[in-house]
Amino acid sequence: MESGTIDFINMADGTREEYELLERHYRPFSAGLPERLMTHLKLLSGDLMGYKIDRFQHSLQSATRAQRDGAAEEMVVAALLHDIGDTISPENHSELAASVLQPYVSAETHWIIKHHGLFQGYYYFHHLGGDRNARDRYSDHPLFGACADFCERYDQNSFDPNYDTLPLEAFEPALRRVFDRKPFGDHVGAASRSSW
Repeated sequence: MESGTIDFINMADGTREEYELLERHYRPFSAGLPERLMTHLKLLSGDLMGYKIDRFQHSLQSATRAQRDGAAEEMVVAALLHDIGDTISPENHSELAASVLQPYVSAETHWIIKHHGLFQGYYYFHHLGGDRNARDRYSDHPLFGACADFCERYDQNSFDPNYDTLPLEAFEPALRRVFDRKPFGDHVGAASRSSW
């Protein structure tokens, strides 16, 4: 085994020493997740896609509203990242954002972000021939109200070019704290390890 690289080309052939080496490489890569998330958020800048602000400003504005509303820190971070999947997964961006967050947030926050796209449709699906009440399939779910509330208070109203939106740097400490948690630690609860 060369220093710094493994010898195997098939994972089934790896040794304990090789996997320990890979783990040593993985730890700092994993610790760099907040920087990569901030870089990826900035990819939402530019194209207005017909709105008055771009998706980056929308994300910042959502997080700003959540923070000013006194939301829990992980919800502020979730509001910041809720549309991070728009660039590479526009048809299921909610699920992508929820997957990024899942190891670091509560089951409740994960569920809200995973379903926010459907719940956001309440405000516009009917204008495009869809069912604005499609979210009602979850009407008996204990987090129905929380997800509807997230969309009403932090998402559907965060397209205002005149809103006093905080910069990304204002959220960096919270982002680092949330993503510094042990993945799938006690903060997520048993429900996040399975599914709602």
